[in-house]
Amino acid sequence: MWSRFALLLGAIIFSAASTQAEPIRGAGSTFAAPIIQLWSRDYEAMRTDGGDFTSPDWRVDYEPVGSLAGVMRLGQIETDFAATDAPLPAEELKTRNLLQFPIVMGGIVVVANVDGIGAGALRLSGPVIADIYLGKVTKWSDPSIKALNPDLALPDMTIEVLHREDGSGSTLAFTGFLSASSPEWAQKPGAGTLIKWPLGKGEKGTGGLANLTARTKNSISYLEYGQVVRLGLPFVSLQNRAGTFIRPSPEAFQAGLETATWDGTTGSSANANEAAGETAYPMTVVTYVVVPKDRGEGRINRVLDLFRLAFSRGGDEASALGYVPVSPALAGKIEAYWTANLGFANN
Repeated sequence: MWSRFALLLGAIIFSAASTQAEPIRGAGSTFAAPIIQLWSRDYEAMRTDGGDFTSPDWRVDYEPVGSLAGVMRLGQIETDFAATDAPLPAEELKTRNLLQFPIVMGGIVVVANVDGIGAGALRLSGPVIADIYLGKVTKWSDPSIKALNPDLALPDMTIEVLHREDGSGSTLAFTGFLSASSPEWAQKPGAGTLIKWPLGKGEKGTGGLANLTARTKNSISYLEYGQVVRLGLPFVSLQNRAGTFIRPSPEAFQAGLETATWDGTTGSSANANEAAGETAYPMTVVTYVVVPKDRGEGRINRVLDLFRLAFSRGGDEASALGYVPVSPALAGKIEAYWTANLGFANN
């Protein structure tokens, strides 16, 4: 009799615990999805501490739906955080009672899938890329491209223009670069996470666009650097504001991010596309996590716990995937921001 009672009591306790335990739920940036997913696996492994027992509380469900969709999901009570490459302004953070802090940095690169032209060999400028996406330059043999690449044998082939079709921080970075390079682009399509493209074929997500680019000869697109390197796609050397053609690399992104300051009081950020200097890559991205303050102390602390571990132990993994990790100094500034804005951020 007692054993039956004990079994029943155990089942009730287990059932109650199961209904209360839930994974950390996030959504947003496809740019940062590879490193967020790796950190999520590390987090569960760290909290399990090598044992067989695990809990839903230690799991992270992250959906790479794009920056715009991720921020929109913050309106759903079950969403704990959004990751966005398009930081929200200080006034919106205040009005909506949100935290915002950087988690990783990197670069958006232009890819030209042209036979016989290897990574970094093709040189392009912002004005020429804008003219390609406006439909004014339609052939790889166009004089404006030849002028930048006098030593390359460029084919007389039509340029296949590709782009993201979903709301994306990568699109914001790319169209922001084009707007800064071309008055016509700035006046017509403009910059945004989601725009009306003048021409070309669209695909959802960084992975979707990468796969489309890989199988489309004579195409041009824009993608996250780590994805390009992992797939072996031929990236372009891009002209920066100083007139220098820069091959994308973590070092070049770091040089370009020196002016992209984050305000540890308001959570807002400067424009990452305003990079200057001889060695600065001109199209950099910072991914931010946005956390609603109304999710409750326990749920918020789990999100902060995840990224505290990422900052302290995940830097090498970020670098290996082609990102620029948050520095220890910036990580300290972020944790001070948590404490100042919440008062209960557990260490």
